Amino acid sequence: MVAMLTVGVLKEMAAGERRVALVPEHIKRLEKLGSRLLIESGAGEAAGFMDSEYGAQGATQLSQGEIIEQAHILLQVQGGARLPSDPRGYRPGQLTIGFLEPYQPHPAFKNMAKSGSHALAVELIPRITRAQGMDALSSMANLAGYKGVIVAAAASPHLFPMMMTAAGTVPPVRVLVIGAGVAGLQAIATAKRLGAVVQGYDVRSEVREQIESLGASFLALDLTAQEKNSSGYAQEMDREFYRRQQELMQSAVAESHVLITTAAIPGKPSPTIISKTMVEAMRPGGVIVDLAAERGGNCELTQAGERIVHQGVTVIGDTNLPASMAATASKLYSKNLCAILAMIIHEGALTMDMNDEIIAAALIIHKGAILRKELQS
Repeated sequence: MVAMLTVGVLKEMAAGERRVALVPEHIKRLEKLGSRLLIESGAGEAAGFMDSEYGAQGATQLSQGEIIEQAHILLQVQGGARLPSDPRGYRPGQLTIGFLEPYQPHPAFKNMAKSGSHALAVELIPRITRAQGMDALSSMANLAGYKGVIVAAAASPHLFPMMMTAAGTVPPVRVLVIGAGVAGLQAIATAKRLGAVVQGYDVRSEVREQIESLGASFLALDLTAQEKNSSGYAQEMDREFYRRQQELMQSAVAESHVLITTAAIPGKPSPTIISKTMVEAMRPGGVIVDLAAERGGNCELTQAGERIVHQGVTVIGDTNLPASMAATASKLYSKNLCAILAMIIHEGALTMDMNDEIIAAALIIHKGAILRKELQS
């Protein structure tokens, strides 16, 4: 009898992480691929998925050590350089898939390479049509854009929609969303649904139609349009560009009750778009939700993981907002991983075609070799 390919899911170790890499309803998808699921007890509880649900779908519950020893593929939400220190072992031929922060050297990558295992970073999945179902960054950014607006509405002293009452008419708040990527467009749509008057800004003039299609107005500034790189992500601009951008954006910021900033560049510090002076020009009671806080933030005053008040303006640097919606986030992420597994599992065997553009882009460690130069030092 041929041994079945095993997929392992471990309980997340990162502080505050409530998501789980695979949800019970997707276990049958693994079976169709010729694989079975091993899961650590309690791995899904924080997201609302109980051990009994996994068991009912045919998953086998084992200890962390047993899963690491037996699984051919390990699925994680956060791993690699996203953990300060990952004490879990690796074994030859084992493939780890997850958010691995593959932008700079980390001991975990060296340990994986020494063990002869493989690692695939979901952050590096290219934004091409064939990979849309695998795009975990977009899935999570969508949720972050939505939750960022909800966080802003909760923190604002103003009602978002216009309301006509016996005591008078309450005007709607003015929301400015900076960045029209996945998170920004979802933030615009959510703010509109809550009744705000919304402006959207992006250095790429070609997204104007997308912003306006959601019912927002486009904030046009006299700046050179930004190009995307070959993976579909925005590129970093020079210091003079950002200085000029701040200068032209000052009045729009001052008129807004709420700012949602979403400008992030994978592997690099977030560009500073909102200066301290711009914050001080906002009216008291203003709220800034900085969705780029994890990499330093788009606002000069942002502190990752903190909420501060500066001259009456609240600056929110919440990180990992998708984890605050762990059930939904886990379902979306699980579906992304299932799409990746469908690409690399054939007839119950792990097969990775190194000539495939998706695998070539996202695989960072293969057969003991670290493939990305920036991770080799």
